[in-house]
Amino acid sequence: MQKERNNSGRQLEEYPLLFVICCLISFFLPLVDAIASEDIRVSLADDATQIVLEASHPITLRFPSGQRVIETDPLIIKPSGTGLSVNGRRLAFQKLVAKAKRGGLTLTLRYSRSGRSRASKAREWSLRGKVELQRQGSKVLVVNHVDVEAYVAGVVTGEINRNWHPEALKAQAVAARTYVLYKKMMNQSQAYDVVSSVQDQVYRGQAQVNSAVKAAIQSTKGKVITYQDSPILAAYSSTAAGPTEDATYVWDVDVPYLKGVECPFDDQSPRFRWRAAVSLETLEQQFRKRDYAVGTIATITPFSQTPSGRIDQIRILHSRGELILRGQDFRRVAGYSTVYSTQFTIESMGRELILVGKGAGHAVGLCQWGMKEMAELGYSYEAIVRYYYPGTELLPVSQVKLSPPLVH
Repeated sequence: MQKERNNSGRQLEEYPLLFVICCLISFFLPLVDAIASEDIRVSLADDATQIVLEASHPITLRFPSGQRVIETDPLIIKPSGTGLSVNGRRLAFQKLVAKAKRGGLTLTLRYSRSGRSRASKAREWSLRGKVELQRQGSKVLVVNHVDVEAYVAGVVTGEINRNWHPEALKAQAVAARTYVLYKKMMNQSQAYDVVSSVQDQVYRGQAQVNSAVKAAIQSTKGKVITYQDSPILAAYSSTAAGPTEDATYVWDVDVPYLKGVECPFDDQSPRFRWRAAVSLETLEQQFRKRDYAVGTIATITPFSQTPSGRIDQIRILHSRGELILRGQDFRRVAGYSTVYSTQFTIESMGRELILVGKGAGHAVGLCQWGMKEMAELGYSYEAIVRYYYPGTELLPVSQVKLSPPLVH
């Protein structure tokens, strides 16, 4: 064996170019693996104060020291001292990884408030893969490491009705897979690739995945929407209620596949038309919470519009002066569940602002309710995807460039 190693060394010395190539391969292979890996890191929370883990099989805990412990009881994990505690036992470690020996995990997040705890259904997941817990100050970052196809199944059930037309389920699956691969490509240096909320994609885990969703995932497995052989920023939202929006006006992103297209397919959406009332006092408080120096509001008027007819900027006159802000920022402050889109007019204004609007979401890229109707009209998922993302191509992931651009 020693002789073989020496001979190998001499061969590399005799062929310096081969030696350089081998070094480069050994350097870049880990980077390629990090991108091509199907392991998606989903942040379920970054502010948890209590995590409950349950499984039908024993749970293995792995610590930074390399030590592994097998637990059979439900686990309650909290920040404690400078580390974490498991079922009341203090650990010196600030990080641990949990995985069921077989099957999945049920994870519940609880948040302490004034000695009480609150838990909602939206804070409980049935998960595949492993769960990484990382102490951050007085809270815990909770990250699910999961296979990309299992992740996509959890997004399809979180984003749309799992009983929609099969071609709509497929289109949503392809968009969700493409979006997360794009984010994974761009977020290599971050602690996670995506969050589990509307900030990225709504991820519900595996609890609601039915046979129709599984079939959609299987029939589109590995299919990615690409532009110039790279995953696109596959943005989507609920209801366009008119032309989709150019991404330039929402995120200052100028790409050819996120330009507006006509969308006459979504009039069955419950948010196609809407009406909202917003208390000016509440709105003033919301602005101040976000460090806007807003006094008593006198008037709110549209200041400029995008070519699609949505509000690009809005003008607010108040007792301390004037504020001009983007329509998307106004939605964020007022609340996305109150002001469903920037496609609205002001009906009246007293101590309450009355808005009449159309659509729901940012309206960039694929329209989910438009996707639903197109599927029911007989369009294939490929046709739906190409319609909402013009100029793109569907490719198997093996043919997709998964390295980030040099300038982002």
